[in-house]
Amino acid sequence: MQNPCPCYSGQPYSACCQPLHEGQAAPDAERLMRSRYTAYVMKLPDYILATWHPDSRPETLTLDDLNGIKWMKLQVKTHHQSDATHAEVEFSATYQSGNQKKTQLTEHSRFVKENDRWLYIGENQKPPVD
Repeated sequence: MQNPCPCYSGQPYSACCQPLHEGQAAPDAERLMRSRYTAYVMKLPDYILATWHPDSRPETLTLDDLNGIKWMKLQVKTHHQSDATHAEVEFSATYQSGNQKKTQLTEHSRFVKENDRWLYIGENQKPPVD
């Protein structure tokens, strides 16, 4: 396949995340999460901020913030849509920062749909188990 999408969907970038990066609304939270991962890989801070809910996003995100990390692999574990406007996606992403060894990030992310667009809220913080 020519130019496979970095999100590991098995599709070419032009048919997967590129339309979302160019302004098309994600059809569901999993596609948004995949497109956000790809935006980290391709260093697209404007897209990352635009798809982050205003209540939880940082004030700024620059190219400098994204440099120094190499994203290597994405695995979507689960995608659950609880109603028309709320969903969660659990994923693992492998990355390497500088000369350090590979690290795996696992996150259970929350999403909300507002104005016909899915937005990333943040990680679902589980209470500690006693």
